[in-house]
Amino acid sequence: MALRWIIFIVVYILVDIYAFQALKTISRNNWLYSAWIVISLVLLGALIYELGIVDSDRNMSVSRMYVFGFFLAVFVPKLILIIIMFGEDIFRLFSGLYTKINSNDSFYLPSRRKFVSTIALGLAAIPFASLLYGMYKGRYNYKVLKYALEFDDLPEAFHGYTLTQISDIHSGSFSDEEKVKYAVDLVNQQKSDIILFTGDLVNNLAEEMQRWKTTFSSLKAADGVYSVLGNHDYGDYVNWNSQSEKAENLSQLKQLQKEMGWDLLLNENRTLSKNGEQIKLIGVENWGEGGFKKAGDLKKASEGVSKEDFKIVMSHDPSHWQSQIKTDERNYQLTLSGHTHGMQFGIEIPGVIRWSPVKYRYENWAGIYEELGRYINVNRGFGFLGYPGRVGIWPEITVIQLKKKGKDA
Repeated sequence: MALRWIIFIVVYILVDIYAFQALKTISRNNWLYSAWIVISLVLLGALIYELGIVDSDRNMSVSRMYVFGFFLAVFVPKLILIIIMFGEDIFRLFSGLYTKINSNDSFYLPSRRKFVSTIALGLAAIPFASLLYGMYKGRYNYKVLKYALEFDDLPEAFHGYTLTQISDIHSGSFSDEEKVKYAVDLVNQQKSDIILFTGDLVNNLAEEMQRWKTTFSSLKAADGVYSVLGNHDYGDYVNWNSQSEKAENLSQLKQLQKEMGWDLLLNENRTLSKNGEQIKLIGVENWGEGGFKKAGDLKKASEGVSKEDFKIVMSHDPSHWQSQIKTDERNYQLTLSGHTHGMQFGIEIPGVIRWSPVKYRYENWAGIYEELGRYINVNRGFGFLGYPGRVGIWPEITVIQLKKKGKDA
């Protein structure tokens, strides 16, 4: 652990010194120099305190996330600075060598150009401002995204049936009661037939939800509120004093959802009936590739469900859909997932571009996907974790209307 911190501090200082050259090139103001150094040292000290000196097993608190957020807001622009500066330094080196070879004069390294440093600082200001905005406004910039999906085998009674999906609440990250209440009211305003929550109610501890219990208890729909567990709900990212303490935390989390009026599905299913017809709602515990918990049991969750039934699967991690659900012979028509958060950072312009670094980790990372005639929606998340903000990938409330193909024709 100590060695990792030493390496990190050395890298941090080297990056800072190199990036500092851009400021020195365009200004001789000692106050700016002092501000740069003070901010760099304060952030480094705060980061070491929060992640190194303070108990490393402590829950991801709001203060810890803000330290990490401000660190990103300052450090990421410096990385952009050094990329541009390094490119110029390579040019300066070859320019000096070329002059030396052709004139036989002593080697001379040209000075840095002011306009390049100015451009570098201007470009670096973009992520700096974006990351600060993401913490100030972006994390509560809720968006309602609406889709209509058509199915050949949807029972006619469910034509026009609407569901609202939310995911990844991460209640331990919230600090603004007004904003959270606004978002919960926004969910209710959709007046969907059913509300489905696809996991990660907390960051680690059941007690994180206590403050928000009353607010989320107000979620109401005609056919009820249903939920499943996400990877963070099991308490796997905390060092417990005993297994019984960990089990008690999970038990409390389950009881909380019951008290909120939510029906938590633990590898089980429910039947939704309408005018003598029915669809099946299947709730799977967390199952994820890449080292994530595999408590999900699709076979057990589907007991009593036939291939002919129309099925909606709730499974937190979209890798479950890729690995098992979409190719299963039982024909799961619609799957709802979350987990990725869209990395809380990216660029989305409808019909033009949809990009986030998380796409290189998850094939299905945000929105609707269709393969083999089966659909998955990956919700971008209601809350946030780690970086206390969102940039370009906003917190999401999904409304999906189910349609019988050809019925409106």
